[in-house]
Amino acid sequence: MATQMQGAGGLNTPLLAAGGIGLVASLGVALMALMTQGHAAFNTSNDGVVWGLPVAVYVFFVLTSTGLTLVASLAMVFNFKEFYPIAKRCVWLAAATLIAGFASLALELGHPFRMLWAIPLSFQVSSAMNWMGVLYALYLVLLLVKFFRIEGGDWDSGASRNFGIAAFLSVIAAHGTLGLAFGMMAMRPFWYDGLLPIYFLATAFLSGVAFAVLISYIAYGLDQDNMPERVRSLMTGAMPKLFATVLGIVILFVAFRTVTGLWSNADGLEVFHHMVASPWFWVEIIAMLVAFLILLSPALRTQGSMQLAASLLVVLALAIGRYDFVIGGQVVPLFKGTWVEGIISYTPSTTEWMLALLAVSLMLVIYAVGERMFNLSAEPAPKK
Repeated sequence: MATQMQGAGGLNTPLLAAGGIGLVASLGVALMALMTQGHAAFNTSNDGVVWGLPVAVYVFFVLTSTGLTLVASLAMVFNFKEFYPIAKRCVWLAAATLIAGFASLALELGHPFRMLWAIPLSFQVSSAMNWMGVLYALYLVLLLVKFFRIEGGDWDSGASRNFGIAAFLSVIAAHGTLGLAFGMMAMRPFWYDGLLPIYFLATAFLSGVAFAVLISYIAYGLDQDNMPERVRSLMTGAMPKLFATVLGIVILFVAFRTVTGLWSNADGLEVFHHMVASPWFWVEIIAMLVAFLILLSPALRTQGSMQLAASLLVVLALAIGRYDFVIGGQVVPLFKGTWVEGIISYTPSTTEWMLALLAVSLMLVIYAVGERMFNLSAEPAPKK
């Protein structure tokens, strides 16, 4: 236990300091801009890109939260016991990333507190976006209830297991409505896809696995030797194999979606040609392929440094992919005329970058506080 706690606290103070500084600085800049300029502080407009970088950040973090819950559910719902050593940490980080995503979206909305009375008093039953908000709020509550049940040592009682199952089902439902919020927009061909929730689920799982690997190493000072035996066994056994499998599936998703978009001549899908012309698209693809090659190699995938490299490459690729997805769906104008050129230009403003920094910093602070207050390395006692 001494080795475990020493490892877990190794990088906690730098994380908390970095998160705290980033949070204070980004919040100060963003609030000043929002109070003096309002929504004009964003480089978005009603006749162009309406959802900018903060929405892409929101999608990135809430889907990461979904993925982390799926990783924790391998142990707590599906009884793959080898994942228990990282389950509690994944649950806490899932809450941290979800709150970070909510913060990015709330500050982009302008008047987020209106939801407190607008949603219940004018409930839009047919709105996927409305259900997305309700289900993600329910998911956050169930996630925290489950966390504090296991913090109290209740891992396997009927009530605790039911809360875990309810959290799992609620995040699948919330995740599905997030996919539908984009996928049902027939006027946006880049998004319009009935299978988009499945694509989101695969990429969310990949994001969760990458963050689970990354945070496991951070918790133990980036050193595999500091890990307890059961964590080290997971990181050299089932986890890299799971990582490689999910990454391979996502690579196929991205490849088939891109090839289909490039082949089609449907109006609105020309954005695929614009996307692949960007160097950032190729950074995304190369990052995933390099990570996949690392994880395919039996000699490399068990090395701590290689696992860290693979997880960082995947997080980078997914961040680029979320941005390209959210912005790419809007750069083809809805109503074309002689005054509109082919592709709308969009560059995030300083305020939008500050909201992205705020979300990352808030996640780091919440996670670091959890490391200080709770034993996130805990797992159920072996049954006699």
